[in-house]
Amino acid sequence: MDIYAEIRKLHREGISERAIARKLRIHRKTVHKYMDGSIMPGERLNPPERTATVLTQEVRDFVAQCIEQDEQEGTKKQHHTAKRIYDRLVAEKGFTGGESTIRDYVRKYRNRTKEAFVPLAFPFGDAMQVDWGEATSYIAGERVVLNIFCARLCASEAPFVAAYRRQNFESFQDALIRAFEYFGGVPRRVIFDNARIAVKEGFGVHAKATDKYIALAAHYCFEPVFCNVASGNEKGLVEGLVGFFRRNFCVPLPKADNLEELNRRFEDACRTYTSHTVPRNTCTVGELLAEEKKALFALPERRYDPSHRTELRVSFYSLVQFETNRYSVPVSYVGKTVTLKALPETIELWCGGTMIASHQRCYKREQSLYDLAHYLPLLEQKGRAIFQAKPLLNNAPDAFVAWLKKKKETEDLKPKALVDLIRKGLEIGYEAVMHGDIVPYTSPSERQQPDDPVKISKPDLSVYDMLLGKGVSA
Repeated sequence: MDIYAEIRKLHREGISERAIARKLRIHRKTVHKYMDGSIMPGERLNPPERTATVLTQEVRDFVAQCIEQDEQEGTKKQHHTAKRIYDRLVAEKGFTGGESTIRDYVRKYRNRTKEAFVPLAFPFGDAMQVDWGEATSYIAGERVVLNIFCARLCASEAPFVAAYRRQNFESFQDALIRAFEYFGGVPRRVIFDNARIAVKEGFGVHAKATDKYIALAAHYCFEPVFCNVASGNEKGLVEGLVGFFRRNFCVPLPKADNLEELNRRFEDACRTYTSHTVPRNTCTVGELLAEEKKALFALPERRYDPSHRTELRVSFYSLVQFETNRYSVPVSYVGKTVTLKALPETIELWCGGTMIASHQRCYKREQSLYDLAHYLPLLEQKGRAIFQAKPLLNNAPDAFVAWLKKKKETEDLKPKALVDLIRKGLEIGYEAVMHGDIVPYTSPSERQQPDDPVKISKPDLSVYDMLLGKGVSA
């Protein structure tokens, strides 16, 4: 740089190029290079980029087709590598160039553009972003992978999280309703991706919501908004919430007796988060949420029913089938049509406006769920089937069934007496029946009649007999 400064100074004084070179003892070409100030020391002139002659338009189009196909498929673990593209070019296009040529071109093509994002700001009550994730937990001692529903108000960034066994539409509706109730109101828009539980066709701005989602949106008066394909940035607030909640509130693995208990803990965790201050804000999440609640729509007077309903005919085994599984109803409804209401965790069966049965929803396949109480009247009539009856064998402990068999053999109990013991087991527990002093069932004719406190004397009819014998009319 010192030589460069001296060259520029001498040139400005009018000294010739040859004289400067002689005075500074450098080559004339060096003086010529730097004397007019068009080039500075340390600068490197990049030669014009050359395109390999083997990279014909056909080859470049093939590379672009392979990469765009990967983007459409969206399979990150099954995409074209540069090596795979090269192999296909050789096999399909007769490419004669080197592999390094294709590697360089693929790298440049993939880095041709970088997507830019616009910083967004949402007014209070404007939008809520929702998404699903997964988290492992222990429910009643069983290790299960749960589907975690996450919702976040865009202005206050207040979160809501709930766990479900399946990511079906019943769970989606129930989760949205619970989120609205947790926040105390409804935002104007709900931003979701293009999951099939909410979209029947299309994607992004062209997506068409399912009829059930439209009905839910109409009842709570919000606009369903769908993201473009592979555009998680369009709901980046809730995308970050999924991982944050999993790392901070699901480690170590949570343990609960049931989903209701686990979801209560998750709600407490969401309330704890409201004391958090988001880096780009000066107020806590709770303070912002208090302001946003004022801008939310009021909840409707009637809570929306998120269940899936269908009408089913009760089989001769007093069962109805739903999603490959069978659920029992009282035997008096055999042959009748009942309404099944499927909720995220329960199955309700209704007839004539009355709920006649309720079961925990089963997400396995080809299972039969029997309520033993439904079959007791039938077992009284068909006593020979008691010890082969699936409702008894699937519900009562083996020890109780063995005890019941022994008691039948030793005491020669009738079917009604056996059913009475089973009924007592359902009421007070099988162990209590086996070890307690339970009076067996007796028929009305065998039961001792209570003493009647009203004493009635037998009338004397002899006087009437005497009158009749004399032929005198009464």
